Amino acid sequence: MADPLSVILLARLSRGSLNSCPQVQFLQRWENLDRFIPNRSAMDFDFAHYMLTQRGKGKENQSAVRSQSKEAYLKLLAETFNMNRSRILTFKNKPPTPVKLIPDEFYSSVHQSKPSKPLRRIPQTPERTLDAPDIIDDFCLNLMDWGSSNVLALALQNTVYLWDASNGSASELVTVDDENGPVTSVSWAADGQYIAIGLNSSDVQLWDSTANRLLRTLRGGHQSRVGSLDWKNHILTTGGMDGQIINNDVRVHSHIVATFRGHRQEVCGLKWSTSGQQLASGGNDNLLYIWDRSMASMHSRSQWLHRLEDHTAAVKALAWCPFQRNLLASGGGGSDCCIKFWNTHTGACLNSVDTGSQVCALLWNKNERELLSSHGFMQNQMTLWMYPSMVKIADLTGHTSRVLFMAQSPDGRTVATAAGDETLKFWNAFGTPQVKKAAPKAEHPGPFPHIRRIR
Repeated sequence: MADPLSVILLARLSRGSLNSCPQVQFLQRWENLDRFIPNRSAMDFDFAHYMLTQRGKGKENQSAVRSQSKEAYLKLLAETFNMNRSRILTFKNKPPTPVKLIPDEFYSSVHQSKPSKPLRRIPQTPERTLDAPDIIDDFCLNLMDWGSSNVLALALQNTVYLWDASNGSASELVTVDDENGPVTSVSWAADGQYIAIGLNSSDVQLWDSTANRLLRTLRGGHQSRVGSLDWKNHILTTGGMDGQIINNDVRVHSHIVATFRGHRQEVCGLKWSTSGQQLASGGNDNLLYIWDRSMASMHSRSQWLHRLEDHTAAVKALAWCPFQRNLLASGGGGSDCCIKFWNTHTGACLNSVDTGSQVCALLWNKNERELLSSHGFMQNQMTLWMYPSMVKIADLTGHTSRVLFMAQSPDGRTVATAAGDETLKFWNAFGTPQVKKAAPKAEHPGPFPHIRRIR
């Protein structure tokens, strides 16, 4: 016996009524398409409306009979996984107040036991001012130095004067004749007793300041004036207008032991590093050289360690950092106006600061991480910088001409400045160094510390 539904379908097929069914028409149209490309002629809007409005009516009754346990589960699930979208971008309740395990009295006692370091007051006026008549206003000369015996040497034309800072007395060391003068540089040896004097005639004299006696004269090294001097133990290094740098052993008769050739113009600044391993030289050719002691040679041209060309004006101001090895500060002249910091091991420029005026001299603070620079036009000031941030701490003004020379007292407290305005001023720029208390000495345990003593 045939199925009644099959009989009905066969009858409709015979009459063609099945083709009028919307479902069959949609399937036939879908089979004619090889891929899904939206086509308005292939869409049956009546069937689509039926699927959207009538198909879900049977499920509405099922959602109404959801159990209470399932509702509770879904609610808990939403709270656990933060599925409550209404809480997005809304403020939550304040967190609970933390429990103080340590009372506030403990912190107050700690801060009282370790007070913060007070800010140092920097006087804006000099402590003392002296006359320096007829001082030579020349950027490439080095006419002032402060020795370890607390005596300041200052060259005025053909005469070298000594000023004793301990009692304020001044005396004349030597006056050279016009054939050799004027004096172009002075530099104290490390002992503070012997002083080297460079002359315009290319000679260099060595004097005993305590006996006021000429020890010897170094000749034959330079062809013109000697404007730069620096000591390294018994080696006196001289730099001349001829561009040569010469190491002189003052103990022997043939004093020239090494020659450094690199500068094409006058050598304006010379500084040995604290370790005595490296020598920095600045010249009027805008060049800065770093020389290594091991490369010095008497018979051949010594090869430099680094040849630095970043400055755009004469380089005179040089200062080795006392608290960081291989760190050198250099200053450029009027068309450069920059203080640059160098890693002399690699030759890299670490930082460059435009000061806005000619840099004549540089001094590091021996007790703090500070740098003092002296300048020319327009303000003729000294500027104290904080290192390494190079934040300006203070400007010290008082000179009316460029501050060409600076020297630091042996204790690092006072700075002397000499300028083209023919004055010598003393500044408390670096302050009084703090005296560290000596640590208490531990009791000596004796030769047998592990054996208990009988008292």
